[in-house]
Amino acid sequence: MNKILLATGNPHKTEELRRILADLPVELVDLSSLPSPIPEPVEDGETFLDNAFIKSRYYCRKTGLPAFADDSGLEVDALNGEPGVHSARYAGGDTPHSVKMARVLELLQGVPRDKRTARFRCVAAATFPDGREFYGEGAMDGIIHEKPEGNKGFGYDPILYLPDVQKTLAQISAREKDARSHRGQAFRNLVSQVFPGAAATRQS
Repeated sequence: MNKILLATGNPHKTEELRRILADLPVELVDLSSLPSPIPEPVEDGETFLDNAFIKSRYYCRKTGLPAFADDSGLEVDALNGEPGVHSARYAGGDTPHSVKMARVLELLQGVPRDKRTARFRCVAAATFPDGREFYGEGAMDGIIHEKPEGNKGFGYDPILYLPDVQKTLAQISAREKDARSHRGQAFRNLVSQVFPGAAATRQS
């Protein structure tokens, strides 16, 4: 195995995955390095696991390369787990995350801080041309902050507050984020199955 495809069109996620997986004994390639663009698959699964495998299977089939993919989202307890698997399409698929975050905050108006518990959840999937498949999971708990704060990270990071460090996920360094994040956990879990004895970078 010489190459693994990072099956995401999100450049922020690609950058994060390259950090998390930097120590793997393979070349990591991403969609932007392919000879010609590949249309994105329809992510119509009912769970993060469904969507992660939709992507890893699709890109493995299209390229003939082993493909790593993930699906992740924000689960807010006071909103019955929403936006959850719909996080990327919340408040409209093409709307910026500033609008999606504003929608979450609007729905939580008047909800006391101790009832604003939430978490990021991630499932990472791997599909190989020979039919082997693996997956790993991760979750990171926090509280929905009263307003977005921080300019690091991406997505909903500015509104997930981490009580132990008294910062949002968008206010901590990439090194700190990779060491504790839902995506870091999920891919380290995945790597432990795909490469027994190897480890993804823990950034700690």
